[in-house]
Amino acid sequence: MFSVGTIPASAKPGQSAAWTPKQAPRGSGAGAGPETPEVAASSTGPRGGALSDHGDPDEAPTERGALQSQSGWVPLLLALLHELQAPASRWRPYFALWPELGSLDHPMFWPEEERRCLLQGTGVPEAVEKDLANIRSEYHSIVLPFMEAHPDLFSLRVRSLELYHQLVALVMAYSFQEPLEEEEDEKEPNSPVMVPAADILNHLANHNANLEYSANCLRMVATQPIPKGHEIFNTYGQMANWQLIHMYGFVEPYPDNTDDTADIQMVTVREAALQGTETEAERLLVYERWDFLCKLEMVGEEGAFVIGREEVLTEEELITTLKVLCMPAEEFRELKDQDGGGDNKREEGSLTITNIPKLKASWRQLLRNSVLLTLQTYATDLKTDQDLLSNKEVYARLSWREQQALQVRYGQKMILHQLLELTQVSSFPVP
Repeated sequence: MFSVGTIPASAKPGQSAAWTPKQAPRGSGAGAGPETPEVAASSTGPRGGALSDHGDPDEAPTERGALQSQSGWVPLLLALLHELQAPASRWRPYFALWPELGSLDHPMFWPEEERRCLLQGTGVPEAVEKDLANIRSEYHSIVLPFMEAHPDLFSLRVRSLELYHQLVALVMAYSFQEPLEEEEDEKEPNSPVMVPAADILNHLANHNANLEYSANCLRMVATQPIPKGHEIFNTYGQMANWQLIHMYGFVEPYPDNTDDTADIQMVTVREAALQGTETEAERLLVYERWDFLCKLEMVGEEGAFVIGREEVLTEEELITTLKVLCMPAEEFRELKDQDGGGDNKREEGSLTITNIPKLKASWRQLLRNSVLLTLQTYATDLKTDQDLLSNKEVYARLSWREQQALQVRYGQKMILHQLLELTQVSSFPVP
């Protein structure tokens, strides 16, 4: 997207920084390329947002052309479609700062076979396919009927699924959403807004500025001293590389992204537990334990346990799952009879990364087997990716997409292999 020009004077923490935007070359330095939304809560508020958060795209309007989507995005997208066709739009100077529509190298625009080949195992292909299905459904059930009902506002030129698709990708990358207050957690997310100037800053995990919301304005505030001429980096939230590439088509090279994570699908842990059974009765007991965990809302068929470099982000869910799946049958019966209301005190070996080796041997073995199953979902192993990264000449010959996908895979596999180290017992040598 954009990098930052010369800062007139050194900015100090707490001071608003002035900048002059300039177009950054594609792929130049960390944070170059399309930009990222914020998924995790942070003081800056969300940047962009996943399409799966838009509400139900299958909810068709009750009358033709009625704008009744649960998505807060649709009114903004329709407004942009209208302004794009208006010759005298007041938005023209802002549009001129945008990258050309269709130029974002986002995975949703990659050929499906390439996307699956490069990002297999990362979770990105599945997330993108869900996005594409949501875009098509929302366009045909809400957006197109509304535009057809108002031909005076929307010419035939903008009634295009391809254009809508491109505009969605751009709004995903450039919009902001004000975070909800703690007491508002049950409310629908705030609608996205476009904020000229604030959206020119690139993202880094190790950022030096962030966006602050107030009743009357938004302020970009330095969080550390920024020397004159240095780039100002915003944060879009604590985002793993798979989230960055999913939303924007860029990543931070390993090991720069300290917020990187790897997922272990919840059903993979169930599969690992089933592999340890020998009789039908034992298999049925695993499913019974799983149903109990579902009732406790600790697991789900599409959920994942999220592992960071230094902590388990889904600590409560994973520790409860390991405990229930590994406890003796009699203890499980007692817990189930209490309807899950038994002793809920934390285990001594809580799931910070450094404490994983202190877990019970049966817990570690189940976690280890789950990691091994997860590693099998990738098309390449760690050594193959390591060899590509360590050979600068070979790496330089890779395409932009190949480089970005490699960084995503490698970062995830490093976290998973760290888990293998931490969960080994004497009878299980690390491969």
